[in-house]
Amino acid sequence: MIIRFTPQADTELAEARDWYAHQREDLDLEFMKSIDDALSRIVTNPDQYPNVYRSLRRCVVRRFPFAIFYEVAGDEVQVIAVFHSRRDPERWKSRR
Repeated sequence: MIIRFTPQADTELAEARDWYAHQREDLDLEFMKSIDDALSRIVTNPDQYPNVYRSLRRCVVRRFPFAIFYEVAGDEVQVIAVFHSRRDPERWKSRR
């Protein structure tokens, strides 16, 4: 499967990685490893995660308070949001 990030999701991921980079040495690398693990789980079985809004599914990232919101279309996973769990969900809902 192909993974594509929307511009908003790409920006969120970059901002989160930057934030973790300033918290502790290599924490950004640990964060990205957790993101990669979540994306691998999604690609392996994209239907295993629940629909949370319309056609959007949510995969919770292990160890970090983030979730990946995505849609599946054919052989493509489109990541709509990489979202901190304490943010207002209306922000990602407005993308769909």
